[in-house]
This record gives sequence, C-alpha cells and structure tokens, in this order.
Amino acid sequence: MGPYEWMSWKEAEGVVGKWAAGYRKLGVGKGDKVTIFADTSRDWMFTAMACVHQGIVMTTAYATLGEEGLTHSLNECEVTTIFTSADLLPMIAKVSQKCKELKNVVYSGAAELKALELVKHLRVLSLTELEALGEESPVEPEQIDKEDLAMIMYTSGSSGPPKGVMLTNTNVIAAIAGGRDWIAPHLQETDVSLGFLPLAHILEFTSELNLLYSGVAIGYGNAKTLTSANMRNCQGDVQALRPTIFVGVPQVWEGIRKAVTEKITASSSIAQALFNSAYNSKLWCLRNGVPGLAAPFDKIVFSKIRDQFGGRLRYALTAGAAVPKSTQEFLNVTTVKLANGYGMTECAATAAAQDLTRTLEYGETSVATSIEMKLVDCAELGYKTSDVPRPRGEVWLRGPSVMKGYYRQEQLTRDTITEDGWLMTGDIGEINEYGGLVLIDRKKNLVKMSNGEYIALEKMEANYKVSKYVQNICVYADLQQNFAVALIQPVEKEIRAEFGADADYNELCARKDVRALVHKSLNEVGKGVGFKGAELVGSVILTPEEWTPQNGMLTAAMKLNRKVILNRYKADVAAVYA
Repeated sequence: MGPYEWMSWKEAEGVVGKWAAGYRKLGVGKGDKVTIFADTSRDWMFTAMACVHQGIVMTTAYATLGEEGLTHSLNECEVTTIFTSADLLPMIAKVSQKCKELKNVVYSGAAELKALELVKHLRVLSLTELEALGEESPVEPEQIDKEDLAMIMYTSGSSGPPKGVMLTNTNVIAAIAGGRDWIAPHLQETDVSLGFLPLAHILEFTSELNLLYSGVAIGYGNAKTLTSANMRNCQGDVQALRPTIFVGVPQVWEGIRKAVTEKITASSSIAQALFNSAYNSKLWCLRNGVPGLAAPFDKIVFSKIRDQFGGRLRYALTAGAAVPKSTQEFLNVTTVKLANGYGMTECAATAAAQDLTRTLEYGETSVATSIEMKLVDCAELGYKTSDVPRPRGEVWLRGPSVMKGYYRQEQLTRDTITEDGWLMTGDIGEINEYGGLVLIDRKKNLVKMSNGEYIALEKMEANYKVSKYVQNICVYADLQQNFAVALIQPVEKEIRAEFGADADYNELCARKDVRALVHKSLNEVGKGVGFKGAELVGSVILTPEEWTPQNGMLTAAMKLNRKVILNRYKADVAAVYA
C-alpha cells in the first residue's frame, strides 16, 4: 500500500459522467435498476453518482451477502446490470443461473481469467472498458424529479429475507440537510474523513454524502487494513490518512477500548497509576466545563492513543447499535469526541444525534431538523408518555426523509407507516430533563420473564461486551423462566491466557471452570452498571465457533442473527434450562 492519491471535484465529475454514459450505452436508462454489490470504495460511490446522473435507481447488496439474499434482491428488482468487484465474480456466476434478467456485469479491480470464464455468458466489462464506452457516447445529465425513486436499499435481513427500502431523491436530500445542520458548525476546511463501513448500510452512505456536500475529503480503507497492527512494512489506513472525522459502529469503539486497557493492564504499576490519574483528572475537567485544563494530560498520556488514529481525530460518530456508557466515556477522555447517532434505513439514517458539545451525556440525542418525532404509549410494556419524570414510549418519526415504503411489500408498508405518515420505529425511547431523546431498547427485544420482570436484550448485550472475555454476545430469555442465558463467542486469546495456550479450544469452551470465570466477569460488569434481578444472566454458553455473516450467525451488516445462533445452540440452551 502506498500513500493516498486524491482526485479533484472536476476530475471526479469527469469520471462519473463517463461511467453514467457507459451505463446508458449498456441500455440502462432512467428508472431502470443497477445493483451495487461490492465493498466500500471510491468506485462504489462513483457508481452511485453515475446512477443519479441518469436517474437510474441503484439497489444495494452487502458484499458479504450470501447467494440466497443476493438472488432475492436481484430477482425482486428485475435487475439487468450489476456493479461488483473482481473477487466477487464467482458469486455472480452462481446467482446468474437463477436471475434470468441479469445481462451485464461491470467490475472493479483485476479479474483472473478463471473468474471471467465463469461469467462469459454475460456481458462483462471492467471499469476501464465502461469508461471508454461512455467516452465514445457522452450524455447530458438526465432530468429527474424530487419524488423519483433514487435507490432501493436492502436491510441486512436479521428477521427474515432482506427488505427493500424505497428512498426518493427528496428522502436522501432531506437526510443530508438534517445531518449537515448537526455537523456543519464544527467543520474545518482541512477536514478529512475515512470511509470504511459498508456503503450498503444507510449510516455510511448518508454520512459520506453529508460530508461530501460539506466539502470534506474522503479517503477509503477497509477493516482488514484499518490499523498498522494489521499490516506488514506499511501503515494502516488511519495512520496513512490521519482523518479528522470518523464514523464507526460500537464494535470498532469496543475493540479500541479493550486494546488500550489490555496494554495499560500489562504495564507497570507506575504507568497504570499515571494513566488512571490523568484519566480521572481529564474527566473532571470535561465534566466541569474546563477542557483546556486537560491539555497536559492529552500531551503527556493520551497522545500515544490518539496517534493510533493518526493524531488529528477531532470528532467521531457511533451508530447502528448501542455503545456502552463506559466505552463512550473512555473514548471521549482518551481519544476523540464520540457522539451517539440514531436512525434507520427507513428514514435515510438521519433521525437524531448527540450534541457535539455534550458527548459525555450518555445516550442523549437531539432530533434532526429534517424530521419530527413523538413518543406513543406502549402500555403492554409499561411505557407511557405520562410517565414522570421522563415521558417514555415507542418512537414515531415523520418528515421528508421517511421512506416511500418497502419495495413490493404494500402490507408491510401499511404495518409500518400510519395513514398520516408516521413511521413506527419499534424503538422505545424517553425524553430526559434536557429535552433530549434517550433510546432504551427495541420493542421486539424487550422480554417479560416468568417473575414479571422486563429485560432489554440489546441493552444487556451492549454492556456485557465490556468484559474482556467477550468478543460477541447474544442474550436469550425463555419466557417460562426467571433468568436469561448469554451465548458468547469468547476472546480466544483471553481464555487461553487464563487456562493454557496449548489446550484444545473446544474443550476449554465446554469446561465448567472456564464458563464460571466468564460468568463471574459478566456479573461484575452488570453490577457495575446497575443491573439488578433478571438483568444479571443466570448462565453462559461459550461457543468456540467464530460468528460471521458467512456461517449465518451474523447478518451482512454484522448484527446478530438471533434465530440462527439459537438454533445452532438449542441443545445447549435446553440443557441450561433443564
């Protein structure tokens, strides 16, 4: 890997225009659909821009999406043309046998002859060939209407087949406007952002459009090359780019916190005391409105942590799921101002975000200017807007960023959006004393135990991930029981550090003393954040198998696929409850 190479706006416009003309030459016109099935990159975003240039509807598919999910989305949208990467051509070959409308494949990167042979029954072009095709037959930008469909973004499919969310030009523009009102006052001309989350996820897509609209340069990377620790003889993406703005998900921030605390724990008692003293002193400065007094701590203690991100990081956004309070505080003190964001594909991502001057106020967000929000009683779960001191209920959203509906699923659309335009999110929220929205949990993940107690599964999972033994966790509660069970993908390194590097890992995960240690760690974490009763898990199951989208344990968006996990370990769960 070499240093980043940059393109000017003029150069980017020229490339996008040629690609747009190339797609037109392939027979793709206004209202037709092009699927983008690739990892995040400049080429992904340029393809999206080329679609907008000609009023082509882009449909998205995660690069980690399996054969069944990709086949479903291609057939549902009757897609004739797909953009992908050279390494994904074998997957295109597989699904093409079941997708009779698919005719054209455009790919990025260098393709092996063997891979090209697999798709020879289709018209296949490299990006270089597409650009040449467009250069021969230039076209003017297509006239598009604000209510024209801009994209069909498929959800990750954690509760069934992926759903196609229809977003119009108005939806996307409104979301960008709402996001810009939040970030614009804090931007500088020299700001640079690192794009690495899946652009097939609405968080990354809308965030990048927001930053581009504000004139922020974007450099691209990926999870495998993100840090220098993953590289040999060269810098990782964050060290090479040195971003000032960063958008991540809880898994990223939790990984950073664990890596730092692991190093601190392994250091001398003097170094630990210095770190803890600096941490507590800076936290006091931040909480008492005198951040300037913390400058010496940043320079002497925390600069080494900041250097892992290139040393220039000023603001970061976390969204997609809940981040533990302790992790958000840790990042704010040691690394960057980390703000919570809230949204969903159905409202083009932008619903609420934390004030960048109040990032220590855990969970608090302000509703975006592009949308209106209200809470609605959820009596069956005991949440009411009349609750004192904090009104609580299901979060409903309405405004120009709310989707047109689910593609070819009219009944599901009616079940999700009221006749007067309110999007029923399924999220439970409360209004705090400052008027901020605080998310409590997902309605579908609130479980009533046999003793009458309600537990919030996602809240429990987010907090239990703080344990150094937990790589990933899925909490399950049998309604007929009075305790919950935690299914855990452990951090193998930490397990082996306690019980032996040479032991059989499958056997370690099955041992009672190993499970007891992890269970004790979870209970310590739970009590530390104020969990009581049924929120403290009654048992743990350690799974030696890694949870990935490839084996179905996670969705393409890296969220828990609860049904698959529980089905895989149903015998273990039954044994716990026996």
